[in-house]
Amino acid sequence: MSLRRITSAISSHPAVERVRVRLASRFLRNLSWMGASQIAIRVSRLVTTIILTRLLSPNDYGSAAIVLTIYEFVALFTRNGISAKVVQAHADEVEAVAQTAYCLTWVVCVGLMVVQLLLAVPVARIYNDPKLALPIALMSVVFLATPLCNIQTAFIARDGRVGRFALASALQVGADNVLTAILALLGMGMWAIVLPKLLVAPIWVVMNRYGHTWRPERRWSMAGWRDIERFSRHVIGVELMTTIQANVDNLLVGYFLGVDALGVYYFAFNAGLGIALGLINGFGVAVFPYLCEVRSDSVKLAARFRESLRSLGLLVVPMVLLQVALAPIYVPIVFGAKWVPAIPVLMVICLSAVARPFATATSQLLKAVGRPDIELRWQIMLTIVLVIGLLIGAQINILAVAIAVVVVQTVVLTAFCLRAPRPFVGLSPASSLSSSTVVTTP
Repeated sequence: MSLRRITSAISSHPAVERVRVRLASRFLRNLSWMGASQIAIRVSRLVTTIILTRLLSPNDYGSAAIVLTIYEFVALFTRNGISAKVVQAHADEVEAVAQTAYCLTWVVCVGLMVVQLLLAVPVARIYNDPKLALPIALMSVVFLATPLCNIQTAFIARDGRVGRFALASALQVGADNVLTAILALLGMGMWAIVLPKLLVAPIWVVMNRYGHTWRPERRWSMAGWRDIERFSRHVIGVELMTTIQANVDNLLVGYFLGVDALGVYYFAFNAGLGIALGLINGFGVAVFPYLCEVRSDSVKLAARFRESLRSLGLLVVPMVLLQVALAPIYVPIVFGAKWVPAIPVLMVICLSAVARPFATATSQLLKAVGRPDIELRWQIMLTIVLVIGLLIGAQINILAVAIAVVVVQTVVLTAFCLRAPRPFVGLSPASSLSSSTVVTTP
């Protein structure tokens, strides 16, 4: 048989055709964009981290951590679901929703800027460090960037052009990391970490504001704001719970097991979950508009939800398992022999990421159908159970803490994925994952 016939036979095989169709899916292209963006971000961050550990003092790190922690807790309220409501809105109402969302975003962000300004001096006094006040106050300026481009970002996501969103994210964070490294080499200390956050904000604004033609009307409109507020408050509640979940283990480990144990645990968590969480969060950006497009058609919604589960599972789970298997090899090579004791903790922590891509898809489904309140109830339960598990583990050692994280995350998130989607797609993720049917993009 000639080579041409062999090639033709292979290319016409049904399995190959299914792969070709799936690769042509806009959804999978968007996942690829977000994946490439996150990998580029993580590589640049790794290089920057190596430079910072050699040039900055523990005091510089501590000061920067305080400034950025205050900012992150205030910035939590910018992830409020207002722009998500624009993505979710029907075509005949989206313009009115966008105008109201634009005005609401200005109200929220100006309010957050004032809150951060008011926190600057009290926080500096609490830590007996007057030099903290200025950077905390300056970080408040970043909040003004959000209303300048937030609605355009929502329309970009609504159109499914996640590639631009991914590029903007990669350019902004990459520039942040490069500037951080340069300023550290110039001896800027704490400002090497803080100042770039201000300098790179215009990148995000320009890339997204000029990525879509939508512009607000020259009028103030709060029509329908209660509907947006009802949706938004549940999204904020979910963000609050996930922020607590992301930080409570560090607080408890530091309190019960000491700063040295916290250092090992913090390294293991970030080195183990950094890339996986970045990819999962980035993929969530692609999943949400993909589901919103068909939220009024339960059959298509179920099909897209199942495809999202399979795609995220096939992309993330093998990567996590590979990272677990290779940890004993890459940790001493990349980070140094002093971090070898953290390898068992890192390997266990990595396993907590296995259930997260499916939980992310389920979360985006609930937002797409306008029911973030369901996820909020699950997140409250997860937070309570996680704190109990962490309190038990912290009485033993950091490996027990890591095991508590894995057990709680796996059990609760699996139950969430099995139960929460049923009223909207009719099937649980478990049944969809076992299906051999390939669903193409409608």
